[in-house]
Amino acid sequence: MNVLHENPAFIVLNKPGGLPTQPDKTGDESLLAQAEAHCGHPLHLVHRLDRPVSGLVLLAKNAETMALFTALFQSRNVQKEYLAVVHNPPPQPEGVLVHFLKKNAVKNTSHAFDTEQPGSERAELQYKLLGSSTHYHLLHIRLITGRHHQIRAQLAAIGCPVKGDVKYGARRSNPDRSIHLHAWKMGFIHPISMETIQLEAPVPEEVLWKSFGR
Repeated sequence: MNVLHENPAFIVLNKPGGLPTQPDKTGDESLLAQAEAHCGHPLHLVHRLDRPVSGLVLLAKNAETMALFTALFQSRNVQKEYLAVVHNPPPQPEGVLVHFLKKNAVKNTSHAFDTEQPGSERAELQYKLLGSSTHYHLLHIRLITGRHHQIRAQLAAIGCPVKGDVKYGARRSNPDRSIHLHAWKMGFIHPISMETIQLEAPVPEEVLWKSFGR
C-alpha cells in the first residue's frame, strides 16, 4: 500500500490499477480494507476510482472530516487532474469536451451524447496532448464535473479510447486488468486548517507509462 499523505484527519493513497477501491461482488481485497488495516480503525471513502484506474484516493478518518470533504467535492472546490494513454490522437491538441452522459446500470457503462437526453447529466473536461509515441498518445485531463465513467466515456466518444479499456472500445485489455488512466493530482483548501493541499501520485511502474518520461 502506497501512502502519499497522512494526518489525523485523512489519509491519501496511490491505488494500483485493477484493485477495487471498496469491497465488490468479486470478494477481492480492496484498497479500503488495506487502509483500515493500516490505520487500525474504520475509514470513510470520500470519493472513488473505478477498479481499473490507478492513482489518488482520499479517505477520511472520522465522520466529521468525511462530511467536510463531501461538501468540498460537491461544491467542485477540489481540483482533479488525470493522465491518460490513448490509442488515437484527439482531433485538436487541446480543448474542452462537453457531453451529456447517460448511465446504463445493467452494463455499468455510461454513453456520451452530444445533446441532452432524458435522464442524462452534463459532463465537461479539459484535455491537452502532452506527447506521442509510435502507437500511443499521452493526455493531461482536468475534470470540471465528476460523472460516472466520465473520462472513459468522453474520450471514447471522440475516438480516443483509453489503452486497455475494452469496455469503451480499446482493442485489447491489459494483462493486470488495469487501464492506462491515472488520477495524477489533487488540490484543495484543507477544510479545517485552511492550508492549501497539493497532492501528486507517481504513475505506475510500467513500461508504457515510463516511456513518456516526466
